[in-house]
Amino acid sequence: MKELLRTNDITRIAYARALLESEGIASFELDVNMSVLEGSLGILPRRMMVADADLDRALALLDDHDIRD
Repeated sequence: MKELLRTNDITRIAYARALLESEGIASFELDVNMSVLEGSLGILPRRMMVADADLDRALALLDDHDIRD
């Protein structure tokens, strides 16, 4: 698995997940529990991961929708 996106913005994660799902790209979120433990203050970023084989297609999709920084 490769890191696709790292952000504190939960709306960006949700939007990215919806786009990826619409293209049949599976994703997995890391650090969700750490965000809950810190009180959902948005201090700790969440990471979105995709399979190595899907990384290039997923990056292009996020770039097309101006989601990545």
